Amino acid sequence: MSTPPNVPLLDLKAQHAAIRDEIHAAVDEVIDSQYFILGPKVGELECAVAGYCGCTYAVGCASGSDAILLALRALDIGPGDEVICPSYTFFATGGYIHNAGAKPVFVDIDPVTYNLDPEGVRAAAKKCRNLKAIMPVHLFGQCADMDALLEIGREFGVPIVEDAAQAIGARDATGARAGTRGTLGCFSFFPTKNLGAHGDGGIVTTNDAALAERLMMLRNHGSKVKYHHDFVGYNSRLDALQAAVLKVKLPHLDSWSAGRRENAALYDHLFAQAGATTSAKGWQNDALPLITPAPATGKAEHIYNQYVVRVPAEHRDALRQHLNEHHIGTEIYYPIPLHLQKCFASLGYRKGDLPHSETIAMESIALPIFAELTDEQQKHVAETIITYLRTHAAPAESGQRANRSSAAV
Repeated sequence: MSTPPNVPLLDLKAQHAAIRDEIHAAVDEVIDSQYFILGPKVGELECAVAGYCGCTYAVGCASGSDAILLALRALDIGPGDEVICPSYTFFATGGYIHNAGAKPVFVDIDPVTYNLDPEGVRAAAKKCRNLKAIMPVHLFGQCADMDALLEIGREFGVPIVEDAAQAIGARDATGARAGTRGTLGCFSFFPTKNLGAHGDGGIVTTNDAALAERLMMLRNHGSKVKYHHDFVGYNSRLDALQAAVLKVKLPHLDSWSAGRRENAALYDHLFAQAGATTSAKGWQNDALPLITPAPATGKAEHIYNQYVVRVPAEHRDALRQHLNEHHIGTEIYYPIPLHLQKCFASLGYRKGDLPHSETIAMESIALPIFAELTDEQQKHVAETIITYLRTHAAPAESGQRANRSSAAV
């Protein structure tokens, strides 16, 4: 009997091995130049990212979290202001709205895409007293409904700030790249992203020249001319070493994302064969109790920064343990929605306020999806999950869930 393969959640070494010589040459060039902070390499990356995304300007900064903070500050958003965002997202979305001095207004998600629900946004906007921006998150690498959100932004006279930390290269329903249709787009180069640095890094995109100039000053202590400070900014400069690494990686990004889409398609096929449904259909009677992500359609392109499935909440943690015992890496994105985080208790949200966010947080599991996965590894993941669910979670449970969900609605 052959030994089952080890399947980590992410294997960055496999990616690095293919471009190692290019990376080392680029890093050596920066070290030899001794120009580490901003400088030509950062400028080159900014131009390359702007060209890749299809926007006019890109301004590098120290992290994806800082990208959000700088974007909000560039729009003069601060104390007393409100910013609508999803609750089902990484902490930085709400955390850096708070750090800008503003109040995050959490809205539920669409249970099909797991992105911000436009009708929920409209309802929340009507209740806001000082709404200054709407911040959708292109979660897991799939664009939010930008057409609907831009319409709502125009309706209430506020900008759309795209949290595209997980979505560089993704396309929305019009075919536009993430981060280019809102007033500002915020990206992360954390090492686990499709385009990852060798440390932290971020960038903000825009088509507005005045905002781009303000962003460049904000990241550099509010200074345009050395030792002259027009306002108080931050030390949030993207360093040249990270820019050099990212400049090497950028030409490979589309092929890596295509590899992730191919892997997602294989998972979709294997799970569908076993009787799973997609998030577009939800829980079904007599189906395998597993929900896979609904694929993007039309001109939209999902880059699958994460491939997140759902299983009945009562089986989620035991399944993760089972997968770990079979040497399969998983993660939960995200176990506690932001509106239920202790640090936001003063905002007054209660359990049950955002039901889709809360339910999906209890059911989700992220599976390995990196481009270098082999078919053998993926089949091992799928077979292990399918066997476990058939043994431990009867199809009737999903039917009962569907009935309970319908009754709740």
